[in-house]
Amino acid sequence: MHPALHTGLQDLLGCRYPIVQTAMGWVARPELVAASCNAGAFGFLAAATLSADEVEPAIERTRALTDRPFGVNFHMFQPGARRIVDTLIGCRVQAVSFGRGPDKAMIKRFRDAGIVCMPTVGAVRHAQKMAEIGVDAITIQGGEGGGHTGSVPTTILLPQVLDAVNVPVVAAGGFFDGRGLAAALAYGAVGIAMGTRFLMTRDCPIPELSKACYTKAGLDDIVLTNRLDGLPHRLIRNGLLTDLESAGPLRLLAHALGNAWRLKSITGARVADLLHAARGMQREGGLSFGQALMAANSPILIQRTMIAGRPDQGVLPTGTVAGILNDLPNCAELISRIVTQADRRLTQMTGGV
Repeated sequence: MHPALHTGLQDLLGCRYPIVQTAMGWVARPELVAASCNAGAFGFLAAATLSADEVEPAIERTRALTDRPFGVNFHMFQPGARRIVDTLIGCRVQAVSFGRGPDKAMIKRFRDAGIVCMPTVGAVRHAQKMAEIGVDAITIQGGEGGGHTGSVPTTILLPQVLDAVNVPVVAAGGFFDGRGLAAALAYGAVGIAMGTRFLMTRDCPIPELSKACYTKAGLDDIVLTNRLDGLPHRLIRNGLLTDLESAGPLRLLAHALGNAWRLKSITGARVADLLHAARGMQREGGLSFGQALMAANSPILIQRTMIAGRPDQGVLPTGTVAGILNDLPNCAELISRIVTQADRRLTQMTGGV
């Protein structure tokens, strides 16, 4: 393996290769995380769509499937977030990822427990804020990324963040092969993070009917919309999304309230918990009250696709790369292919060194 393929990321996280599998809600379940880690990447378990009672069993299930280190993603606006923090510290997971929300005191709690803090951000100012409160590394997601995403392309955002912070930076948004890994390392990143590429593997536990929507999608089928929950969200176009884009404000509100009630049933959260989460997103997440009310749309409509196997009744978050991918390797094949290609490109670039 080319020397450039060993970076500080492996030393920080304990993985074999500088590749991260991101925590996609309802998708990054123990089966996918374990397969990613066993293949040499570093996987993040998605706890943002779990109740506080479900987090520890999910960690235990992942540990039963792999002896490799892995991380857990959560957000501070979800019901039971404080309990989840206690669980993650008690379970001594290798790393945590999150968006905005945690403060310096919470970061200190994790770091005192020996847990790596590696948030995901989509803007330079947010990267600077995370570095200021003491995180160990930062994943930056450019506009090509899936789900909630920004407007700045990775090739613009990545060098800006590298110039702005003094912590290791992982690049996300638009990566799917070894050429992308080599390019990210050339920029100065310590590795890449991928979501859609790991979703589109045989190890991903989502229903085959939903997975087929990704392999069939072309670039023209992928759109960026704010009609789902008021924030820019990259999705594969389907009938439900078309309906949402034509709906009026009252219909959208009714849709959101109905999904909030379904989310309450799935997570076991109280109404007070959901209202507290909405206020937190409004206050600290920079959302309007209307956006906070619509926030329940995303997890419920994604759940219908990723768990229930009804993509016609749900939505399909995706990175732009789904438009050019049509294969479903397993994680071991994918990682081997990426590392081999990156090694070849780096060797060519450095004249055989």
